[in-house]
Amino acid sequence: MELIDRRLLLAGGLVALVSAPAYARGLASYPAPVREAMVPVEGGRIYVRVNGDLAAPRAPLVLLHGGPGGTHEALMDALALADERAVILYDQLDSGRSDQPNDPANWRVARFVDEIEAVRRALGVTRWHVLGHSWGGTLALEYGARRPAALAGLTLASPLIATKSWIGDANLLVDALPAPIRAEIRRCETLKAPQPAACTNATDAFYAVYNSREPATDPARAYHRAVGGRGFNARLYQTMWGSSEFVSTGTLRSYNGEPLLAKLDGKRTLFICGQYDEARPTTIGAYAARVPGAEFAVIAGAAHHLFGDRPEETVATLRGWLARQDALA
Repeated sequence: MELIDRRLLLAGGLVALVSAPAYARGLASYPAPVREAMVPVEGGRIYVRVNGDLAAPRAPLVLLHGGPGGTHEALMDALALADERAVILYDQLDSGRSDQPNDPANWRVARFVDEIEAVRRALGVTRWHVLGHSWGGTLALEYGARRPAALAGLTLASPLIATKSWIGDANLLVDALPAPIRAEIRRCETLKAPQPAACTNATDAFYAVYNSREPATDPARAYHRAVGGRGFNARLYQTMWGSSEFVSTGTLRSYNGEPLLAKLDGKRTLFICGQYDEARPTTIGAYAARVPGAEFAVIAGAAHHLFGDRPEETVATLRGWLARQDALA
């Protein structure tokens, strides 16, 4: 699932509630990458950027963005971790700065998962940590279930595990909105595109509560302007998911990754989400409980856009988690 900030464009688990001062909003500026590459994958080439030293003693962290159709921009505040390990960001095929053949034949879960290993091989990384956010969490789940030897630690951040659960959560969250907004969303579900402005306003009201509660920071806006206009791919999102976060009509409408939870290494797995996340803490906590030994953290004050709403708290949580995983190596 994409965290669409429309103000910018778009049992054995340990549970923790992570909070910090509300004024903490992440990096003052985003550093330029120390390395960039266009990595060949099935269907084209994907854009990859690296900050930090890939040869450092601590294993690097690669982050998988949301969507389908999102970009690495939503994860830029994770670069704060580059002071102690390399941080790798990339755009999936047909997103952001990657090639955009826009061929639906490429829009398969397994092909997107294969991109992860393509990045690792291209950079010469032998062992790394993997974080997937939202739809990227789906890819991280699938990757982690393969038990690759290179995987040092796995973070499933506000992940899409099963469409049925995601839509169930969305229905509960829509029902919690004020009656006029709730009624408009339900009315709009019956309308075909193009929808009237009232539908966009109602959808934005949902996003403002559960997707991204804070405005984009100055560094985020500046980076968005600098990387050019090919950002979020609406066609990819609509084809694989649907028209909005609470309607799934695409190829992922029957996706169910729950059986893969049993294949994860719990001691190497962290589940994390926001207090107001559209991936509800109750749901994500229940998934974590099904992975013995896994940890679970909730970022206070954050919605789905963890790195945008509460970057300091999210980075601090990851820093501690990564250190514990490094100690197990």
